[in-house]
Amino acid sequence: MTAPTTAAPGAAGCASVPARTAVRRRKLPFSPWHLLLAPLAVGFALPLVWLIISSVMSDAEINRFPPALWPHGIDLGGYRYVLGNAMFPRWFLNSCIVACVAVASNLVLGALGGYAFARMRFAGSRVLLGLMLATMAVPFQLTMIPTFLVMKWLGLIDTLGALIVPSLVTPFAVFLFRQFFLTLPRELEEAAWIDGCSRLRVLVSIVAPLARPALATVAVLTFLATWNDLSWPLIAINHDAHYTLQLGLTTFQGQHHTKWSAVMAGNVVTVLPVLVAFLCAQKTFIQSLTSSGLKG
Repeated sequence: MTAPTTAAPGAAGCASVPARTAVRRRKLPFSPWHLLLAPLAVGFALPLVWLIISSVMSDAEINRFPPALWPHGIDLGGYRYVLGNAMFPRWFLNSCIVACVAVASNLVLGALGGYAFARMRFAGSRVLLGLMLATMAVPFQLTMIPTFLVMKWLGLIDTLGALIVPSLVTPFAVFLFRQFFLTLPRELEEAAWIDGCSRLRVLVSIVAPLARPALATVAVLTFLATWNDLSWPLIAINHDAHYTLQLGLTTFQGQHHTKWSAVMAGNVVTVLPVLVAFLCAQKTFIQSLTSSGLKG
């Protein structure tokens, strides 16, 4: 007579885990975290929804108290006012030039600097890296006057160059590239060195294609920072022909009267490029943050 076999307590516990998970999934067709994240997402989206709704309201509806939550009719007067402004296309072009040049330079110079700090050891490299990271803690208000004096000495005040040169490369871009390059195996680069490739060729041909998440993250964050910047253009630009979108929108707000429908419509047009850029790079953006040591 054979003795009955008994399952180990640990095996029974492990077997019950999938059963409990299956029961929970039958009750909730989605992750329980969605119960918390969905209200938060709605809360973050409300300002954008209110901006879009207000852009199709008339000035009377926007200024009414209590405010109207929904327009009685679609009023595109704000969009006609913004798009009919002769300087608006020029402001849009200026913002595109500044943002695109800043993105391209940060991708190139940031990748070069990040690769040097990640793979090359030279005298004072750690001290230089620490000093560079320390500059990230310095607020813009402290560097505003020295930057203005440098731009004035270079003769770039009241030109787009005054907006481009200070944004050519940022410490954050160099640091993010360095953190990402540290996660890549050295064996790939060593095999290329054996074949006679230089460091620059290795960076361009092997490392850069693997760093697409970091490239997308730096591109999105740089585009967002330069596109939405108002304080520095307000200081460095005087002539309206060199205004960016953010600076040009301030002209719609007068001392005694503000055309709020035009302000809302202009902000919608300004937000669209940033929103499209982030949505296109959302997947690689999250992947970079989770693989470069920047996650919380």
